[in-house]
Amino acid sequence: MAPPVLLSRTLDPFLGIFTGFFAYYLHETHPRTALLPEERLFALLQWKWAQQQESRMKNLRSLNDTA
Repeated sequence: MAPPVLLSRTLDPFLGIFTGFFAYYLHETHPRTALLPEERLFALLQWKWAQQQESRMKNLRSLNDTA
């Protein structure tokens, strides 16, 4: 017996990913569940990126100091 398929074997994963992103977007923007701007995913990604860049710069500076 073949496994159940919604659209096709290749489109089903894309449908799942799209549905997940859309659900998260609705969760962030719905007035009842809306997050503060600093708690949204984009703000978290910006903070994490800045933290990683700072750590990378410290690491590069320490490598330059020892060389």
